[in-house]
Amino acid sequence: MYVGIDVGGTNLKAGLVDEAGRLLATRKIPLGPFQGKEYFVRRLAELTAQVSRDGGVAPGDLEYVGMGIPGAVAEGNILYTCNIPLANVPIERLFSQYLDVPVLLENDANCAAVGEYFCGAGRGTKNFAVVTLGTGIGGGFILGGKLYAASGMSGEVGHMVVERNGAVCNCGRRGCWETYASATGLIRMTKEAMEGNRESLLWEESKGGTAVSGRTAFAAALRGDAAAKALCETYVDYLAAGIVNLLNILQPEVLAIGGGVSEAEDELLLSPLREIVDRESYAAHCGGKATVVKAELGNDAGIIGAALLKRAI
Repeated sequence: MYVGIDVGGTNLKAGLVDEAGRLLATRKIPLGPFQGKEYFVRRLAELTAQVSRDGGVAPGDLEYVGMGIPGAVAEGNILYTCNIPLANVPIERLFSQYLDVPVLLENDANCAAVGEYFCGAGRGTKNFAVVTLGTGIGGGFILGGKLYAASGMSGEVGHMVVERNGAVCNCGRRGCWETYASATGLIRMTKEAMEGNRESLLWEESKGGTAVSGRTAFAAALRGDAAAKALCETYVDYLAAGIVNLLNILQPEVLAIGGGVSEAEDELLLSPLREIVDRESYAAHCGGKATVVKAELGNDAGIIGAALLKRAI
């Protein structure tokens, strides 16, 4: 038995997983205000113990705990995260103060790629990629059947620039892909579109601007709102720019998109995205066609992948 933990910018999610990748129990708690690395790690240990007991397993009987971190990791340490104030945190050592269980650390999108590879959209492939659209944008790659995780810092695809001198990113650069194609970026662009069109249904869908989310633009567009439709088209253009870049570099058999934004209706997201990819990717000039799909495991991909990390490294 294994526990997989998915550390997000909003929530901490954990699951008890067996050898076949089946989720036996899950828990989710809000990340909440950051109160220091010791408090953060203690909450992870408590979450591990709780979800283990939920599934009828004593925490000390776990093979290991796998953790997906939204940033760079190496040798049991969190090196840097962009959207949570974590840097140079010896998480494996700190965790051992609460639970005597081995810890495996990996980037969260890498964990999602592992989960989808073994149990989801990547089954049967050798070269597979995942792009996660959440607070930021992450990328994970399975190449030749193994996780590509160079120096613990691979897959930071959200920080390639798609708009030179564009919006400021939390990493310090301008115009990063995640400032335009993450859920956070879409929310920012939605608020900007709302300010430019006070009659738009975007206002109604967001309860007068108090509840803008990554779903607001798609919901208003489905109702025929012109401003929302234009915003969705702009968003898909930005999303496609990064995906075509990745396809041209890696040429995976399948690229899956995950995260909350990926749940938008196909007519507004996946179909126009595929049209751009088929038109602009290099493989199209050579008679090839990249396969872009939605991830299959939803919010469980990172949990399952973290739990199955040892199989992919």
